[in-house]
Amino acid sequence: MCGIIAYLGEQPAYPRLIKGLKRLEYRGYDSAGVALVDQDIQVFKRKGKVSNLEAFTETLASQTGVGFGHTRWATHGEPNDVNAHPHLSNNARIALVHNGIIENYASLKATLEKEGFVFHSETDTEVLVNLIQAIQDANDLPLEEAVRLALRRVVGAYAIVVADKREPHVLVAARKASPLVIGIGDKEYFLASDATPIVEYTNRVIYLNDEELAVVRKNGDLEVKTLANVPLTPYVQELDMKIEMLEKGGYDYFMLKEIYEQPNTLRECMRGRLNAEEGWVRLGGMEDFASRIAHAKRFIMVACGTSWHSGLIGEYLFEDLARIPVEVEYASEFRYRNPVLTEEDVVIAISQSGETADTLAALEIAKEKGALIYGIVNVVGSSIARLTDAGSYIHAGPEIGVASTKAFTGQVTLLSLMALHLAHQRGTISEPRYRQLISELAVIPDKIKKVFEQDAKIRYIAGEIKDRSNALYLGRGYNFPVALEGALKLKEISYVHAEGYPAAEMKHGPIALIDENMPVIVIATNRSAYDKIVSNIQEVKARKGMVIAIVPEGDSVIQTLADYTIEIPETEEPLSPLISVIPLQLLSYYIAVFRGCNVDQPRNLAKSVTVE
Repeated sequence: MCGIIAYLGEQPAYPRLIKGLKRLEYRGYDSAGVALVDQDIQVFKRKGKVSNLEAFTETLASQTGVGFGHTRWATHGEPNDVNAHPHLSNNARIALVHNGIIENYASLKATLEKEGFVFHSETDTEVLVNLIQAIQDANDLPLEEAVRLALRRVVGAYAIVVADKREPHVLVAARKASPLVIGIGDKEYFLASDATPIVEYTNRVIYLNDEELAVVRKNGDLEVKTLANVPLTPYVQELDMKIEMLEKGGYDYFMLKEIYEQPNTLRECMRGRLNAEEGWVRLGGMEDFASRIAHAKRFIMVACGTSWHSGLIGEYLFEDLARIPVEVEYASEFRYRNPVLTEEDVVIAISQSGETADTLAALEIAKEKGALIYGIVNVVGSSIARLTDAGSYIHAGPEIGVASTKAFTGQVTLLSLMALHLAHQRGTISEPRYRQLISELAVIPDKIKKVFEQDAKIRYIAGEIKDRSNALYLGRGYNFPVALEGALKLKEISYVHAEGYPAAEMKHGPIALIDENMPVIVIATNRSAYDKIVSNIQEVKARKGMVIAIVPEGDSVIQTLADYTIEIPETEEPLSPLISVIPLQLLSYYIAVFRGCNVDQPRNLAKSVTVE
């Protein structure tokens, strides 16, 4: 969740740390802090956004080339100045920043208190930095060895960077179940939770694996080893990311930019994987296990949040087109319920960041049971990408807005490609139908562009309902998961209570909520259930509910029933979620703007959920 950035080199560290924290703020924005290392360690930290920290340190003139920063999503302890990172050891000699949770911090803290250690914060992180001091003091060890021994006593998840003022030209870092990447520049090193603060300076990176420790020194040395002290030869990769991807590009918020990027990101997702003229779909990630995947008895999709909604659409696609049974599981529940898995199953992990803690834990279970695990992720080099047997990237580029938009449609596009490929391979779809769907998928980006022509109308509708306290989203078939996703977007960024339901389920409870104050957003694009959707709308109107309907272009029936309609281009039903979700994304965005919410950084949320 939290964001870590560290610098060691010949340039002043502080400006790089502040800029890096701004890039990482989507990972958490409860508080922020920096530690600058020279003959002493200076720590500056403040509750709230990075801008608060920047204002607090505006007269700082430090020229030291060693330091690290942190932007926090609170786990242990409320957001305040004291609980903010970095944390210092009791002797003020060691400083540490941490992303993750130390599960056995209470027992470690009790032991340290008996030894005379005093704690000032409520955090598990302060326990870890004092454990390192205790080990160092007892054995007169260098920082690297003290950190290594301390981590062997820790239970939980962590990405850490540590400094000792007695070794001012050294930084020690380690990770377990929380991401950490090392950037290799010209006589300088960067350490960060992800590549976004690094790409401006270098495209050469090393991704640390679980239970690995790295030591970087100002003389240029870099060592990577296991916690068992076994030296490793690190693998240096090149980033495929441009600095422009991390800028707003003239938009007010990253979320709006990312909504409007979707025609391009979907083309990138399909590039080299689909050829409408020649009539084929190919996924390189599936080739090594083609037979095993095609003959799987069952697919299990594990995901959280928006990615879970993508998986639900994937279930419709795989069962409808490829005729393979699919189960879609919340990763957070799957990992705890002793699931039945066999070697004939394929487990598909869906995650934007590729670092989602619950999804990673679910994959570990699947691996133990012998199932084939396949990853659908956005971030190259992420933990899920490295853990899975095979997989495919969605190529959406960095998604900075906390509420996922382009990653969702990228995931659905990739699942559509997989379903079509499997359907053709298994012979469960006719050749004309296969080519029809391929041709239609190829033009989805252009049809999304047409939806943007409705932007002004969607903005107007948002203004009409911005003060409502509740909303209901209804969809059928392929568009039921889209209703869930639309409701989640409204909750995430507008703080409006919203629920998504299958339209037919409205009569089994939710209809009791409908009155003149309840906006009901109906996704009415399904040709296969059009008459039933019309009936659902009539039931809402009979109870004075306000209906906002997403309809195909040229619709004449629902236009006469609904209070507002948003027309979208017609497409094949299995592909309709890729278009019908766009007006819901824009609607939630504009409602949030009208309500004065911080669209990109909604309260209590962070982009990448790397802790349980």
